[in-house]
Amino acid sequence: QVQLVESGGGLVQAGGSLRLSCAASRSILTFSAMGWYRQAPGKQRELVARITSSGSTIYADSVKGRFTISRENAKNTVHLQMSSLKPEDTGVYYCKAEVRPTLWAAVEDYWGQGTQVTVSS
Repeated sequence: QVQLVESGGGLVQAGGSLRLSCAASRSILTFSAMGWYRQAPGKQRELVARITSSGSTIYADSVKGRFTISRENAKNTVHLQMSSLKPEDTGVYYCKAEVRPTLWAAVEDYWGQGTQVTVSS
């Protein structure tokens, strides 16, 4: 089992910045990957950014060049630095951990409870 706790959300004006953090209940070094997803009202949850255990990253086209995902292994934490925020970035941001219990087991997904980000115009 893995517990994830997000923090850092809030209200910010367009053009501003926020840094989200996701703290895991155990070492993230063994996780296959961690990611940030968001869900706007009335919309499906979508991938924002993902980082693998080797450090490879992917971003949604809408956030490329503005958001950066990073790992802080010593603190079992993943961050999402968000800059040049736009009103369309508004939503609940969720952290997800992808964990493979053993080499031959299927990957298990664990989710945090989410943190609200609101960008005002």
